[in-house]
Amino acid sequence: MNEMNFDRLKAFLEERFYWDPASIKISPLNGGFSNLTFLVETPKGKFALRRPPFGYKINTAHDMARESGIQEALHRAGYTKAPKSILLYEDDRILGAPFFVMEYIEGTVIRNRRPSGIIPNKEEFEKLAWNTIDALLELHHLELRESGLLLLGKPEGYVERQILGWTDRYLRAKTDEIAEMEKVAEWLKSNIPKKENYAFIHNDFKYDNLILEPEDISEIKAVLDWEMSTVGEPLMDLGTSLAYWAQEDDEDILKMFNLTHLPGNPTRQEVIEYYDRKSGLDLSNMLYYYVYGLFKVAVIAQQIYKRYKLGQAEDPRFAALIEVVKAAGRKAEKSILTEKI
Repeated sequence: MNEMNFDRLKAFLEERFYWDPASIKISPLNGGFSNLTFLVETPKGKFALRRPPFGYKINTAHDMARESGIQEALHRAGYTKAPKSILLYEDDRILGAPFFVMEYIEGTVIRNRRPSGIIPNKEEFEKLAWNTIDALLELHHLELRESGLLLLGKPEGYVERQILGWTDRYLRAKTDEIAEMEKVAEWLKSNIPKKENYAFIHNDFKYDNLILEPEDISEIKAVLDWEMSTVGEPLMDLGTSLAYWAQEDDEDILKMFNLTHLPGNPTRQEVIEYYDRKSGLDLSNMLYYYVYGLFKVAVIAQQIYKRYKLGQAEDPRFAALIEVVKAAGRKAEKSILTEKI
């Protein structure tokens, strides 16, 4: 927080929007391990501000201009669950990094832990789960060409680029010898599917990236965190969501990202069967995309853990992320050997 000059930001907002700096209040919003989000309360209402994390930068994942542009394109495509982008500032003179301001959507966010008083009951979780998969399907069925969404990605060869890219990121962020991760990376490279689908994909679709109706927390108001979205293989998107879709019988460390292990949530296999019925895609090779999802989750954790090890990030939560890497590697290798998701 001490790396950000809020007085400078308030002066900029006064210049741009004529907001009284004395009436602007800025506070951090709780979130995940990636881009930072702040609540900006002004005389004209509430807004949200996004900027990259401090320290080591993963440039493509934290590109503010791209994330802002994606949200604008989604609205052009008729996808109303993305917050509207209001202002993009691409220089680093105000906050030490580029940032953008978007509409703030009031609602409930279910965090990756048991928050006091905001736990859906069994029936609410069951409805929320299917609404979540429906929201993912809605995204995957968006029209691409006329909306301009197709320009936001390169679908041809997407799967191979992802496999090679995430393997390279793992090797560059590696801190510990984890045999399972090496084996999984080799298996993924050796079994790249020949057939590819393409759709607009989110790449981080899970409960804590949803804003829910406070009066009915099974209903989705908005979807957040578009920083990694693109045009590519929708089954990779589903595979990533499944990697976060922890079940009751999974290792506890893998339950830290999503509350899908609580009563009322369907199993990963039930999610696959539901998506299969509604997507029109061939899901016979879903094991591959699930293993990919686990590998990607592990690499993201590894990247953040390396930042922590290098002293570039101080959040104490990051110390445990190497255990996520190990557990996800074990789960991926077991899934390959048993052919079970």
